[in-house]
Amino acid sequence: MCGRFALYTPPAKIARYFGATLADGPDGEHAASWNVAPTDSVLGVRDRPAEGGGEPERILMSFRWGLIPWWSKDAKAGSRLFNARGETVATRASFREAFRERRIIVPADGFYEWHKTETGAKQPHYFNRADEQPLAFAGLAERWRDKSAGPDAPLIRTCTVITTSAGPDMAGIHDRMPVILDPGVFDMWLDPANEDVEELRALLRPPVAGTVVHHPVGTRIGNVRNNDQALIESV
Repeated sequence: MCGRFALYTPPAKIARYFGATLADGPDGEHAASWNVAPTDSVLGVRDRPAEGGGEPERILMSFRWGLIPWWSKDAKAGSRLFNARGETVATRASFREAFRERRIIVPADGFYEWHKTETGAKQPHYFNRADEQPLAFAGLAERWRDKSAGPDAPLIRTCTVITTSAGPDMAGIHDRMPVILDPGVFDMWLDPANEDVEELRALLRPPVAGTVVHHPVGTRIGNVRNNDQALIESV
Protein backbone atom coordinates (compact mmCIF):
# COMPACT_ATOMS: atom_id res chain seq x y z
CA MET A 1 0.00 0.00 0.00
CA CYS A 2 0.96 3.65 -0.09
CA GLY A 3 -0.46 5.68 2.78
CA ARG A 4 2.15 8.41 3.25
CA PHE A 5 4.48 10.21 0.91
CA ALA A 6 6.52 13.39 0.57
CA LEU A 7 6.16 16.15 -2.01
CA TYR A 8 8.31 19.17 -1.31
CA THR A 9 9.69 20.07 -4.76
CA PRO A 10 8.07 23.35 -5.95
CA PRO A 11 5.11 22.82 -8.32
CA ALA A 12 6.75 24.83 -11.11
CA LYS A 13 9.76 22.49 -11.10
CA ILE A 14 7.48 19.42 -11.06
CA ALA A 15 5.57 20.83 -14.03
CA ARG A 16 8.79 21.28 -16.02
CA TYR A 17 9.89 17.70 -15.33
CA PHE A 18 6.61 16.30 -16.65
CA GLY A 19 6.38 18.74 -19.55
CA ALA A 20 3.15 20.13 -18.14
CA THR A 21 1.57 23.54 -17.75
CA LEU A 22 0.98 24.54 -14.14
CA ALA A 23 -2.69 25.30 -13.47
CA ASP A 24 -3.55 28.88 -12.65
CA GLY A 25 -4.24 30.12 -9.14
CA PRO A 26 -5.03 27.79 -6.24
CA ASP A 27 -5.44 24.84 -8.63
CA GLY A 28 -1.69 24.83 -9.18
CA GLU A 29 -0.56 25.47 -5.64
CA HIS A 30 0.95 22.96 -3.24
CA ALA A 31 2.77 23.68 0.00
CA ALA A 32 5.87 21.58 0.61
CA SER A 33 5.00 18.53 2.68
CA TRP A 34 7.10 15.70 4.07
CA ASN A 35 4.04 13.93 5.46
CA VAL A 36 1.26 13.79 2.85
CA ALA A 37 -1.65 11.70 4.15
CA PRO A 38 -5.01 10.60 2.71
CA THR A 39 -7.52 13.48 2.26
CA ASP A 40 -4.62 15.96 1.89
CA SER A 41 -4.21 18.02 -1.26
CA VAL A 42 -1.76 16.53 -3.77
CA LEU A 43 -0.66 17.31 -7.32
CA GLY A 44 -1.61 15.33 -10.38
CA VAL A 45 -0.50 15.38 -14.02
CA ARG A 46 -3.20 14.78 -16.61
CA ASP A 47 -3.74 15.18 -20.34
CA ARG A 48 -6.90 16.96 -21.40
CA PRO A 49 -8.16 17.75 -24.91
CA ALA A 50 -6.93 21.08 -26.20
CA GLU A 51 -9.52 23.73 -26.94
CA GLY A 52 -10.40 23.71 -30.62
CA GLY A 53 -8.90 20.28 -31.19
CA GLY A 54 -5.25 19.48 -31.70
CA GLU A 55 -2.86 17.72 -29.35
CA PRO A 56 -3.96 17.16 -25.73
CA GLU A 57 -2.70 19.67 -23.20
CA ARG A 58 -0.71 18.31 -20.28
CA ILE A 59 -1.50 20.10 -17.05
CA LEU A 60 -0.38 19.87 -13.41
CA MET A 61 -3.16 20.59 -10.95
CA SER A 62 -4.32 19.83 -7.42
CA PHE A 63 -6.49 16.91 -6.28
CA ARG A 64 -7.69 15.64 -2.94
CA TRP A 65 -6.05 12.31 -2.15
CA GLY A 66 -8.77 9.68 -1.71
CA LEU A 67 -11.01 8.94 -4.67
CA ILE A 68 -14.73 9.58 -4.35
CA PRO A 69 -16.63 7.76 -7.15
CA TRP A 70 -18.89 10.15 -9.05
CA TRP A 71 -21.93 8.13 -8.02
CA SER A 72 -21.21 8.20 -4.27
CA LYS A 73 -23.90 9.70 -2.07
CA ASP A 74 -21.32 11.19 0.31
CA ALA A 75 -17.59 11.83 0.59
CA LYS A 76 -16.84 9.02 3.05
CA ALA A 77 -15.33 6.80 0.33
CA GLY A 78 -12.47 9.24 -0.07
CA SER A 79 -11.02 8.37 3.33
CA ARG A 80 -10.47 4.74 2.33
CA LEU A 81 -10.05 4.74 -1.48
CA PHE A 82 -6.62 6.38 -1.44
CA ASN A 83 -5.13 3.24 -3.02
CA ALA A 84 -6.38 1.04 -5.87
CA ARG A 85 -5.00 -2.46 -6.42
CA GLY A 86 -3.55 -2.79 -9.91
CA GLU A 87 -4.87 -6.34 -10.17
CA THR A 88 -8.52 -5.22 -9.98
CA VAL A 89 -8.48 -1.56 -10.96
CA ALA A 90 -9.93 -2.24 -14.43
CA THR A 91 -12.94 -4.13 -13.06
CA ARG A 92 -13.77 -2.77 -9.61
CA ALA A 93 -16.81 -0.49 -9.73
CA SER A 94 -15.12 2.30 -7.78
CA PHE A 95 -12.27 2.62 -10.29
CA ARG A 96 -13.08 1.07 -13.66
CA GLU A 97 -14.52 4.18 -15.31
CA ALA A 98 -11.66 6.34 -14.07
CA PHE A 99 -9.20 3.72 -15.31
CA ARG A 100 -10.68 3.96 -18.80
CA GLU A 101 -11.03 7.73 -18.95
CA ARG A 102 -9.18 9.64 -16.20
CA ARG A 103 -5.67 8.29 -15.70
CA ILE A 104 -3.19 10.66 -14.08
CA ILE A 105 0.31 10.70 -12.63
CA VAL A 106 0.72 11.63 -8.97
CA PRO A 107 4.21 13.11 -8.45
CA ALA A 108 6.14 12.48 -5.24
CA ASP A 109 9.65 13.02 -3.93
CA GLY A 110 9.46 9.84 -1.87
CA PHE A 111 7.14 7.53 0.03
CA TYR A 112 7.11 5.71 3.35
CA GLU A 113 6.54 2.10 4.23
CA TRP A 114 6.64 0.30 7.56
CA HIS A 115 8.58 -2.90 8.25
CA LYS A 116 7.57 -5.14 11.13
CA THR A 117 10.71 -6.14 13.02
CA GLU A 118 11.35 -9.35 14.94
CA THR A 119 10.39 -7.58 18.16
CA GLY A 120 7.00 -6.65 16.71
CA ALA A 121 7.84 -2.96 16.43
CA LYS A 122 7.16 -1.15 13.14
CA GLN A 123 10.14 0.61 11.61
CA PRO A 124 9.32 3.19 8.91
CA HIS A 125 11.51 3.46 5.80
CA TYR A 126 11.70 6.28 3.28
CA PHE A 127 11.91 5.38 -0.43
CA ASN A 128 13.00 7.67 -3.25
CA ARG A 129 14.29 7.25 -6.79
CA ALA A 130 17.93 6.21 -7.01
CA ASP A 131 18.50 8.88 -9.70
CA GLU A 132 16.89 11.52 -7.42
CA GLN A 133 14.26 12.40 -10.03
CA PRO A 134 10.59 12.74 -9.00
CA LEU A 135 8.56 9.56 -8.57
CA ALA A 136 5.63 9.16 -10.94
CA PHE A 137 2.85 7.17 -9.27
CA ALA A 138 0.19 5.73 -11.55
CA GLY A 139 -3.07 7.31 -10.44
CA LEU A 140 -6.72 7.81 -11.29
CA ALA A 141 -8.84 10.93 -10.99
CA GLU A 142 -12.51 11.52 -10.36
CA ARG A 143 -14.92 14.44 -10.03
CA TRP A 144 -17.60 14.43 -7.38
CA ARG A 145 -20.36 16.82 -6.36
CA ASP A 146 -22.43 16.66 -3.19
CA LYS A 147 -25.93 16.39 -4.70
CA SER A 148 -27.53 16.96 -1.31
CA ALA A 149 -26.01 20.46 -1.25
CA GLY A 150 -27.92 21.58 -4.33
CA PRO A 151 -27.02 22.25 -7.97
CA ASP A 152 -24.50 24.96 -7.06
CA ALA A 153 -22.34 22.64 -4.95
CA PRO A 154 -18.72 22.76 -6.18
CA LEU A 155 -17.04 19.89 -7.98
CA ILE A 156 -14.33 18.19 -5.95
CA ARG A 157 -11.37 16.66 -7.78
CA THR A 158 -10.09 13.51 -6.07
CA CYS A 159 -7.53 10.85 -6.89
CA THR A 160 -6.09 7.51 -5.91
CA VAL A 161 -2.65 5.91 -6.20
CA ILE A 162 -2.46 2.47 -7.83
CA THR A 163 -0.43 -0.21 -6.04
CA THR A 164 1.13 -3.48 -7.15
CA SER A 165 3.06 -6.40 -5.67
CA ALA A 166 6.41 -5.47 -4.18
CA GLY A 167 9.44 -5.40 -6.45
CA PRO A 168 13.03 -6.30 -5.53
CA ASP A 169 13.71 -2.85 -4.10
CA MET A 170 11.05 -3.52 -1.41
CA ALA A 171 12.52 -6.89 -0.38
CA GLY A 172 12.00 -7.57 3.31
CA ILE A 173 10.03 -4.35 3.91
CA HIS A 174 6.49 -4.82 2.57
CA ASP A 175 4.55 -6.94 0.08
CA ARG A 176 2.94 -3.99 -1.77
CA MET A 177 4.20 -0.76 -3.29
CA PRO A 178 2.92 2.08 -5.48
CA VAL A 179 3.14 1.64 -9.24
CA ILE A 180 6.09 3.79 -10.34
CA LEU A 181 5.88 4.69 -14.01
CA ASP A 182 8.99 5.00 -16.13
CA PRO A 183 9.27 8.25 -18.13
CA GLY A 184 9.12 6.22 -21.33
CA VAL A 185 5.47 5.27 -20.69
CA PHE A 186 4.12 8.64 -19.50
CA ASP A 187 2.51 9.36 -22.87
CA MET A 188 0.91 5.94 -23.10
CA TRP A 189 -0.53 6.14 -19.58
CA LEU A 190 -1.88 9.69 -19.84
CA ASP A 191 -3.27 9.49 -23.38
CA PRO A 192 -7.07 9.90 -22.96
CA ALA A 193 -7.58 8.21 -26.34
CA ASN A 194 -5.77 5.04 -25.29
CA GLU A 195 -8.47 2.42 -24.67
CA ASP A 196 -6.22 -0.65 -24.79
CA VAL A 197 -6.97 -2.10 -21.35
CA GLU A 198 -4.41 -4.90 -21.60
CA GLU A 199 -1.67 -2.51 -22.67
CA LEU A 200 -2.48 -0.23 -19.76
CA ARG A 201 -2.71 -3.07 -17.24
CA ALA A 202 0.73 -4.25 -18.34
CA LEU A 203 2.16 -1.00 -16.97
CA LEU A 204 0.90 -1.78 -13.46
CA ARG A 205 3.92 -3.81 -12.42
CA PRO A 206 6.81 -3.34 -9.98
CA PRO A 207 9.76 -1.29 -11.24
CA VAL A 208 13.04 -2.95 -12.16
CA ALA A 209 15.65 -3.47 -9.44
CA GLY A 210 17.59 -0.35 -8.60
CA THR A 211 14.79 2.09 -9.37
CA VAL A 212 14.33 3.16 -5.75
CA VAL A 213 16.54 3.18 -2.66
CA HIS A 214 15.49 3.41 0.98
CA HIS A 215 16.69 4.07 4.51
CA PRO A 216 15.09 3.85 7.96
CA VAL A 217 13.57 7.03 9.39
CA GLY A 218 12.18 8.06 12.76
CA THR A 219 8.74 7.12 14.00
CA ARG A 220 7.59 10.76 14.05
CA ILE A 221 6.23 10.15 10.54
CA GLY A 222 3.39 8.18 12.13
CA ASN A 223 1.79 11.40 13.40
CA VAL A 224 0.25 13.56 10.64
CA ARG A 225 0.84 16.66 12.75
CA ASN A 226 4.58 16.25 12.24
CA ASN A 227 5.65 17.81 8.96
CA ASP A 228 9.26 18.88 8.49
CA GLN A 229 12.36 17.89 6.56
CA ALA A 230 13.74 15.88 9.48
CA LEU A 231 11.10 13.20 8.75
CA ILE A 232 13.11 11.91 5.75
CA GLU A 233 16.48 11.88 7.49
CA SER A 234 18.11 8.51 8.12
CA VAL A 235 18.22 7.16 11.67
